[in-house]
Amino acid sequence: MLVSLSADAQKLTIQKTEIDMGTVVYNTPATAVFELRNKGLRKLKIEQVDTGCGCMKAEYPNGDIGMGEKFQIKVIFDARQLGHFQRMIKVKSNGLKDDLWLTIKGVVKTSLDDYSNIYPYGIGDLLLDNNTLEFDDINKGKTYEQTIHVMNNGKNVMQPNMMHLPPYLTAYCVPDRLQPRHAGEIKVTLNPSKLSDFGLTQTSIYLAQQLGEKVSPDKEIVVSAVVLPSFDGLSDTDRVNAPKISLSSEIVNIGFAGKKKRTEEIIVTNEGRSELRISSLQMFTGGFTMTLGKKNLQPGEATKLKVTAFADQMSKVKGHPRVLMITNDPTKPKVVISVLTH
Repeated sequence: MLVSLSADAQKLTIQKTEIDMGTVVYNTPATAVFELRNKGLRKLKIEQVDTGCGCMKAEYPNGDIGMGEKFQIKVIFDARQLGHFQRMIKVKSNGLKDDLWLTIKGVVKTSLDDYSNIYPYGIGDLLLDNNTLEFDDINKGKTYEQTIHVMNNGKNVMQPNMMHLPPYLTAYCVPDRLQPRHAGEIKVTLNPSKLSDFGLTQTSIYLAQQLGEKVSPDKEIVVSAVVLPSFDGLSDTDRVNAPKISLSSEIVNIGFAGKKKRTEEIIVTNEGRSELRISSLQMFTGGFTMTLGKKNLQPGEATKLKVTAFADQMSKVKGHPRVLMITNDPTKPKVVISVLTH
């Protein structure tokens, strides 16, 4: 978000006045970069940048900054104390009536040498603690956020960024520039109101180390979202008379015993007092197929869910094979059936 500051005929815009630097290493300089632009009608000059601390120094243009020109203020922080920090930087300019205050914050740790168990996944020199995101049991009308922790294991500054985001996802990195041997976070936010259907939605987004990189399979992050219907408006009477789903098992255990494919069955029964509707039946992964005898069951009625797994395909599946059902049972709107093979 742009912050606009004006005085007289001058106008200065800045991308953000606060930068979260994430995790920085003790006694190892790290840099925060503030992006600014002179939107005024005459040249601008930065007269002074006061860091107020010997652990910080600033770099900024010494000469005139032309109309419409973009420029940077770089703050180099050399941490001398462990723990969380927040530092203020005062900027004086001939284009501002009042001082401009910038903020850096984060946490200082002794080292990041032992990270093999923390960041088990890699995209080039960018290490991650997770390469899949699952947003479970979400409802429309709210937003949800998940975090991927990352570390720059290379020798150059990185600008991690997510590519190919669908309309219902947004993402940003904290800090936006990641120094060598420093850690940060990728914040991914889901807006369910931009999803049209209940049930499972899956997509692939891609994490780049730098701006301008191309999409490739090795950068893939799989994102799953399960949107549930809301039953907040049901009365006590409605809940008493509601449908109730019952399954003979919530695990399908398939033994191939040398065969290429095998089929197992689960009995689905409506033990409630009104019609049970299974509005969505989906798979989290490939490797198997499924058929359901009926999606609408009257009280006391039952049907069969048949799951057929294929040995060659299941051996190549990434993730946990599961079946997802979305129902109108207010006590169990989501049913997840695990598919295990041996």
